[in-house]
Amino acid sequence: MLAVHFGAGNIGRGFIGSLLSDAGYQVCFVDVNAEIVDLLNEKQEYRVVLAAENSEETTVRNVKAINSLQNPEEVLEAIAAADLVTTAVGPNILGIISELIANGLKKRTERRNQPLNIIACENMIGGSSFLKEKVYEKLSDAEKKQFDQCFAFPNAAVDRIVPNQTNEDKLMVSVEPFYEWVVDRSKIIGEVPTIEGVTFVEDLTPFIERKLFTVNTGHAIAAYAGYQAGLETIKDAMEDPDVLRLVRATLTETGAVLVKKYNFDSTEHMNYVNKIVSRFTNPHINDEIPRVARGPIRKLGPNDRLISPAKQYYQYLEGQPENLAKGIAAALRYDYPEDQEAITLQSKVKEMGYEETICKVCGLQEGDPLVELIIRELN
Repeated sequence: MLAVHFGAGNIGRGFIGSLLSDAGYQVCFVDVNAEIVDLLNEKQEYRVVLAAENSEETTVRNVKAINSLQNPEEVLEAIAAADLVTTAVGPNILGIISELIANGLKKRTERRNQPLNIIACENMIGGSSFLKEKVYEKLSDAEKKQFDQCFAFPNAAVDRIVPNQTNEDKLMVSVEPFYEWVVDRSKIIGEVPTIEGVTFVEDLTPFIERKLFTVNTGHAIAAYAGYQAGLETIKDAMEDPDVLRLVRATLTETGAVLVKKYNFDSTEHMNYVNKIVSRFTNPHINDEIPRVARGPIRKLGPNDRLISPAKQYYQYLEGQPENLAKGIAAALRYDYPEDQEAITLQSKVKEMGYEETICKVCGLQEGDPLVELIIRELN
């Protein structure tokens, strides 16, 4: 079995590629990093080390790689022969790789009629749907009908902390022990793949929002509040009593929304929250705040980790999301000079003021109680 995976970075190797290899796939990584591609082809294996007390280590074997800049035709051939296609390239790169995927799928339809699932394993909602949209932009109406019969783009929710790292062994990856990979079974075409560690569900939405409103929200709050406190790493932030208190209080608010909306068991959900907080405080993972906080405009978007749960708080509960508002205010103040989105955000604030910036960036209306609450926190 062949899995073509776009993205040979730490997430690709340390999470998705590792699980696919364990499931019996030969994993063909597609990337533009010539050094990593060459090393993968030379060694055909790499090490994954758990960031935990015992530093348990496994070797991922039966791997190869293609440089998509140098050998795009090889990528098309691999897609034509694949049993599964996955990505872990980052939301902003999906549009860039969509043309290669579209051309590979066209080549495949010329040769075989076997169904194929393309799963975007990205830190975003609806990653596979977005990728499909970009792929279909390159097709004629006749090709779209043909693709609908042969290919599917099931959405997924993925979760594993893989910190920034520099290792002497360039292929080795350190990852946290916890991971979650949930796929929308209802959108699968053909047989459901057998991959240990992947959960297939009929309705992905509760899992996506649980992860987004807990892991992503909590991480963002720790980063933005930690930055305002002058701290350098997430570990430092979570050791600060005020930041830790804010993270926990915020996740209590988002948890109340999730329990009300999806009828989650409140005790089980609080156990999940506690597990997430313990992951942020893992002494073997020390993420730098600018990496977690980067892209504040995207993270302040109307459907993302800060604004969406705050809006839904008003929808499902009484009272106000005061702790979410504190986190949103910290994000609006984020001014890290090496983050282009942070620079752009502060330019908007300087030009328009906070209220108009909030309305434009966060998709909120003037007079919205959430806008008023955020402004109060900023003042």
